[in-house]
Amino acid sequence: MDSLISAAARALAAGDPLAALNRIALRGDPPALALRGIAMAQMGEHPRARELLRSAARGFGAHEAVARARCLVAEAEVALAMRDIGGSPRPLALAAATLEAHGDHANAAQARLVEARRLLLLGRLAEAEGALARLDTRGLPPVLAAIAALSAAELALRALRIAAARDALRGAHAAASDAGIPVLLAEVEEACRALDRPAARRVANGGAQVLRLGEVADLLASDTLVIDACRRGLGAGGTWLPLARRPILFALARALAEAWPGDASREALIARAFRMRHADETHRARLRVEIGRLRALASPLADIDATAQGFALRPRGARGVVLLEPPIDGDGAALVALLADGVPWSTSALALALDASQRSVQRALAGLEAGGQVRAVGGGRSRRWLAPPLTAFTTILLLPAGLPIR
Repeated sequence: MDSLISAAARALAAGDPLAALNRIALRGDPPALALRGIAMAQMGEHPRARELLRSAARGFGAHEAVARARCLVAEAEVALAMRDIGGSPRPLALAAATLEAHGDHANAAQARLVEARRLLLLGRLAEAEGALARLDTRGLPPVLAAIAALSAAELALRALRIAAARDALRGAHAAASDAGIPVLLAEVEEACRALDRPAARRVANGGAQVLRLGEVADLLASDTLVIDACRRGLGAGGTWLPLARRPILFALARALAEAWPGDASREALIARAFRMRHADETHRARLRVEIGRLRALASPLADIDATAQGFALRPRGARGVVLLEPPIDGDGAALVALLADGVPWSTSALALALDASQRSVQRALAGLEAGGQVRAVGGGRSRRWLAPPLTAFTTILLLPAGLPIR
């Protein structure tokens, strides 16, 4: 490696792309093209970075498999930054295997970390968790260790495992401090602040209280019967009964929780569940059927008793009842709350969960997407909606540390 390439690589590792370009901007040999691509990625010029990295990969000969594999990893990193995550994972897996076979363990780990984060962005949380579990973080450079810990924190936050998320964020902070990259450290601190933001409102006894993520997790783990209007379900003591695909049952459960400890009248329940102002005998018969279904589903946690006026929720044991609502009112808030579980939702499933028309949901999603509050993957019938990552990923910061061009 000549002196200019070495100096440019050091500048990129320090996060100074302009200094790197001052040394190699006019060169067209493969190592210089690769470093120019990384510099462009650091400056946010992702399409140009991709072109340069592809040119560099083509320029390396057949005997330079490691250099070509590093370029593939860098290109995958850029694709991740562009949120172009629909391609086949096979080239990246082959690049990781090549790097591992040639003893480049750090870049091989980087390739696997890129794949794990791609799965995380796709909402395939179980696969992402498996990929991170298989990643050996011992001896990783601090910047890679920090990103791995941030990914683990994201997974834990999605699953409301707050203690695990705090541990992962502490590890990410320590690794980011060792890396000495201010932007990465700022991102870790931003992820830590997510724990302190309002996550839901606890509605009980006529009042409302804003809760943070940790408080929501504690409430769901307690013996209190929680009617969760964020994730659409019932929960108590670690038991979770999802009702996202049963909107009428959830509407009834929510109305009963609002009336607790009293009862809700049949007219009020019919108006809430069926959106009928004037009930007749057919609606009352349908209400009895739906209440029977809800009674059977909620039986592990609560009974539903018939009263003279209507029905009343009776939680088992000495449990209280709490209604958990999104931190702000409105259809947009309800959509964001539903997507907060990190898994992909189709428009039809969201419409079903919210008991709204698909067109209304599409309009709300378009507004939320413009504001960066939701994101979409895929197109046409396979289009799915997800919440934005809780951690933004300093994707391009990985490149100089993880792709040394020798």
